Amino acid sequence: MVSNEQTAVNKPESAVLPAPRGSFAGGDRPKNLRRGGRRGSAAGSRPRSEFDQQILNIRRVARVTKGGKRFNFSVAIVIGNRKGSVGIGLGKGADTALAIDKATRHAKKHMIAVRTTKEMSIPHFVSAKYSSARVFIQPSPGRGIVAGSALKTVIDLAGLKDITAKVLSPSKNKLNMARAAIKALAILTNSQRPTTNNNKDQKISSVVGG
Repeated sequence: MVSNEQTAVNKPESAVLPAPRGSFAGGDRPKNLRRGGRRGSAAGSRPRSEFDQQILNIRRVARVTKGGKRFNFSVAIVIGNRKGSVGIGLGKGADTALAIDKATRHAKKHMIAVRTTKEMSIPHFVSAKYSSARVFIQPSPGRGIVAGSALKTVIDLAGLKDITAKVLSPSKNKLNMARAAIKALAILTNSQRPTTNNNKDQKISSVVGG
């Protein structure tokens, strides 16, 4: 007769199977643990910049060297905080991301603070000329922003309201139009009379981000 103790010894024990990969005790996944095992912290998320930006144009440029052509990207960008500050910058790089980063840093170094009214408009009419682009900007109460192309980009990122702007020349160069707009708005800040620039090879002033 087999005793109860021998029966208990000879009885096979149930094998303990490992828990499936990715499962948790009780079936609850910690809230701070994402799929893949990484903590769901704010690491990797960049803080929002205080400046808004808009790209005017992106061009692929080539430089001829002894070893052949070397291609880069040229980016023109306008940045502003929509509170009266705006700037324009240029940047070149082997790829567009590097060129945009350089252009953004360049624009931040050449920002201007526009003198505005309480309604975020400008106090009076101004005009300026840069290269072949000639523009005028004037207050227009109750009409909003009446402008096009690069002028609207500069005015919008500066945070101005009730503005009418127009290009008075046949120039289609967005960069020159934006620089002319920056030059005109800088007249308000510096309290200077509008000036013209007929020399295309003249050095670009720091106001227009040259």
